[in-house]
Amino acid sequence: MVAVSFEEIVRAPKALLHDHLDGGLRPESVVELADEVGHVLPVADPVGLGRWFVSAADSGSLERYLETFAHTVAVMQTESALFRVASECAVDLAADGVVYAEVRFAPEQHLERGLGLGAVVEAVLAGFADGCARAAGAGRVVRVGTLLTAMRHAARSQEIAELAVRYRDAGVVGFDIAGAEAGFPPTRHLDAFEFLQRENFHFTIHAGEAFGLPSIWQAIQWCGADRLGHGVRIVDDVEVGADGGVRLGRLAAYVRDKRIPLELCPSSNVQTGAVGSIGEHPIGLLRDLRFRVTVNTDNRLMSGTSMSREMWLLVEAFGWGWSELRWLTVNAMKSAFIPFDERLAIIDDVIKPGYAKLLA
Repeated sequence: MVAVSFEEIVRAPKALLHDHLDGGLRPESVVELADEVGHVLPVADPVGLGRWFVSAADSGSLERYLETFAHTVAVMQTESALFRVASECAVDLAADGVVYAEVRFAPEQHLERGLGLGAVVEAVLAGFADGCARAAGAGRVVRVGTLLTAMRHAARSQEIAELAVRYRDAGVVGFDIAGAEAGFPPTRHLDAFEFLQRENFHFTIHAGEAFGLPSIWQAIQWCGADRLGHGVRIVDDVEVGADGGVRLGRLAAYVRDKRIPLELCPSSNVQTGAVGSIGEHPIGLLRDLRFRVTVNTDNRLMSGTSMSREMWLLVEAFGWGWSELRWLTVNAMKSAFIPFDERLAIIDDVIKPGYAKLLA
């Protein structure tokens, strides 16, 4: 097996399906944008602030983890700030070797200074286009698709679903619901999901992160999710015997049989207490069982991470090589919300040749 180094992982083509725009800001940008709007941060210098975000998110609680977003969302309330954050996001992903990314954000959280939902979406889409162009100018090609997220504790999911469909030909490729799972089941938003299905539109649902199998079951069987945002708790329906034999429950078997993609986020799952450590993460078992596994960043700022770092942690924990990293990358690209022929072109023309060089 060809040895894997972190530096080579950075150069390898990667595909990312689960990344939050408000969870991936540069610390220096947070400081500068906070100064512009008069928002008080817990730490004033960028290096210290970056450490604060990781430490504050490292609580073992999803609810506490989510509290850190108050500071990033607070500085993303103007068109110029949204444009800047989105542009920098695309540049940063490209610099990390990401060739395709779906980045999600909740438009309803960016209305505090008078912006309308359409203006929010248009500012972010323009920012992504600018960042992709800047990256291309530096010799790094990345394509960014946008997912519009509705907050599961709020009552705007139908409105956000309609917004996503309105901008489907401008760069919005899908819909999502996010926020604390407990007490806010996805079935509260059935009208939105049924509307999206009638519109032949794609959606993923945060499920099976802090809450277990009922959340996953509802997301798939009631709501019709194309993918599972996290979905790590599907392992609760997998029984490993003392002899090493494995038995899948009916839900786990269905998820595997239907090739429903799991948007797994290892570092984030450790931070929120979903798993104890990277080495204990069920991604290893789920990969061995040939679930449609993908690896993702979730929130690069809060986890102090990148796609390359997530892959490197898995190489260290499970001894994976280039064939496993290629498999994860192809899985993600197969599961993207862009048209089939466009997915295939990135797999055949970018991902496979890129890994062929590394496997040589």
